[in-house]
Amino acid sequence: MRPLSLTVLCLSLILGIVARPGQAQTYPSKPIRLIVPFAPGGGTDILARLIAQKLAESMGQQVAVDNRAGAGGNIGAELAAKAARDGNTILMVSASYAVNAALYKLAFDPLKDLSPVTQIASVPFVLVAHPSLPASNVKELIALARARPGQLNYASSGNGSAPHLAGALFTLMTNTQMVHVPYKGGAPALVDVLAGQVEILFSTVVQGLPHIRSGKLKPIAVGSMKRSASLPQVATIDESAVAGYDVTNWFGVLAPGGTAQPILAQLNKEIVRHVRSTDLTRQFAAQGAEAVGGSATGFAQLIRSDIEKYTRVVKAAGIKIN
Repeated sequence: MRPLSLTVLCLSLILGIVARPGQAQTYPSKPIRLIVPFAPGGGTDILARLIAQKLAESMGQQVAVDNRAGAGGNIGAELAAKAARDGNTILMVSASYAVNAALYKLAFDPLKDLSPVTQIASVPFVLVAHPSLPASNVKELIALARARPGQLNYASSGNGSAPHLAGALFTLMTNTQMVHVPYKGGAPALVDVLAGQVEILFSTVVQGLPHIRSGKLKPIAVGSMKRSASLPQVATIDESAVAGYDVTNWFGVLAPGGTAQPILAQLNKEIVRHVRSTDLTRQFAAQGAEAVGGSATGFAQLIRSDIEKYTRVVKAAGIKIN
């Protein structure tokens, strides 16, 4: 009996060794938390919920959206950076992630403490103006700004916001002087531009499109390097008169730094598949967003280049946040 018992024991040990890798690779084994570092109802939150629903269906686990707003997105990002590296906590971010890295001394390293999974979408900024502004394209706006230094105003959703830096980059690249007027959010900034209290605004296509279609806002140009599918007739700032100008609001998913590569690869595969599906592409378009979906490496390069760009803008424009 002893040889048989020894054989059984050896087989049990072998099977146990073989089973462990398979068990370790079983992901996800419990619900996934998708942190959104902004309040419910905004663009980041809407896209996150679309992704969460699709991931839950395909991965067989609940994907719960956890809104952790505050500090321009830094509270939620820090929470994700310090979460367990098991893939059960992931983070949805926007371009403000790169802006914040240029503006603040963060409690985490945005390039090391969070690992890019994939960019899911981009939303071009569109430079819009009140219809009364005597300029209808970039060249005319530059000429007007140079003729009236310090007299034209541009609104933004707040000091250090992406629209603020979009305007600052525009003035730096065009050698013009326009006055920044910060608001406590995109909605009040838009209201005053619609009322003619402020002349121009760097708006997302999502925010500005209804008012452009109604004629209440005049589109000057799109901020991305390629034209927006929602506004194909509107030229880009780059092609109009300011070569190299590129400001786009993007959205993507990150995981805690150090998350195992197989988990990151699985998340990338699942999210990209959904993002490129006809269903989500259509739903993204309804929000003014253009579906992307791509490699983690490509998303990492985008984050790094935007951090470098916005750091240069902040320094050159002397932007300080109290």
